[in-house]
Amino acid sequence: MQVQQILKTKGDDGVVTVMPGSTLAQAAQVLATRKIGAVIVSEDGKRAAGILSERDIVRELGRHGVSALTLSVEEVMTRKLVTCTRDCTTEKVMERMTEGRFRHMPVMEGEEMIGLISIGDVVKARLSDLHMEKEALTGMIMGN
Repeated sequence: MQVQQILKTKGDDGVVTVMPGSTLAQAAQVLATRKIGAVIVSEDGKRAAGILSERDIVRELGRHGVSALTLSVEEVMTRKLVTCTRDCTTEKVMERMTEGRFRHMPVMEGEEMIGLISIGDVVKARLSDLHMEKEALTGMIMGN
């Protein structure tokens, strides 16, 4: 399965972004309200400057205590993004996420961000693929 098919199943809510100058407290509020695990840091909602995850916030809380919530997103975000395109396969995305030990990946079209997929999205897609393969093999064995 390709990333494009995952994006179709997610609908078109767009990518949740926060401004680089937002505080960690503001970003945490967005994560909690939207029930998501990461936000893209972007000035314009299209070009990704970085990504901030729940893990990043927890890590800073561990280092600085509650005062970490006043830090700007820009100070904490991951700047070096690993991205994919619509044409990437779920296998390739899983490989990149596993190697990099992260759970969210922006989907790019040129320099513009067109989506964000999570490891949960990818696992769900792979399970669907495996189910279809199993059904096809079972049908072949049974002569259907």
